Amino acid sequence: MASMDELTHLRADGTAYMVDVTAKTPTVREATASARVTCAPETLTALAGGTVPKGDVFAVARIAGIQAAKRTPELLPLAHVIGVHGASVDLAIADDGVDIRATVRTADRTGVEMEALTAVTVAALAVVDMVKGIDRTVAIADAQIVAKSGGRSGGWTRPGH
Repeated sequence: MASMDELTHLRADGTAYMVDVTAKTPTVREATASARVTCAPETLTALAGGTVPKGDVFAVARIAGIQAAKRTPELLPLAHVIGVHGASVDLAIADDGVDIRATVRTADRTGVEMEALTAVTVAALAVVDMVKGIDRTVAIADAQIVAKSGGRSGGWTRPGH
C-alpha cells in the first residue's frame, strides 16, 4: 500500500486536491478499456436480429460511450478537463453477452484512462437500459483498462490483451 507522500492527489495533511499539470508538456496519449454486458441467449438473438423493442442498441450505446468520455471530469471530481480528440466505442456480440471496447486519444498533459473506462461503463449502462425490459438477468462485468500509451510512464498492455 502506498504511503501518504506517494499518493499524488493527497496533501501532507490528508486532504484531497487536484494535481497541477500546468508545467507538463502535452503529448499524444491513448487509452483503451473494455467491459462486458452478460445477458440471456434470447437477448443475444434479439440483438443480432435487430429486434430489441427500444431500437438500435449498439448505436445508442456507441454514442452514449463517446459522450461519456467527453464528460468524464463532470463525473470524477479530481479528473482534469482535457481535450478528447478522438473516441471510438465498439460493441460485439459474444457467446454470453456483449463485449465493449473504447479507445480515447488526446494530445494533452494527462492521460485518458478514466475517459476510456467511463466510455465503456456508460456504453454498458446504455446496453442494460435498452434491454432490461426483455432481460432481467443482464449485468455489467469486467470493466478494465487494457492498454495505454504516451505520457511519462509510456505504454502498457494488460497481459492477455
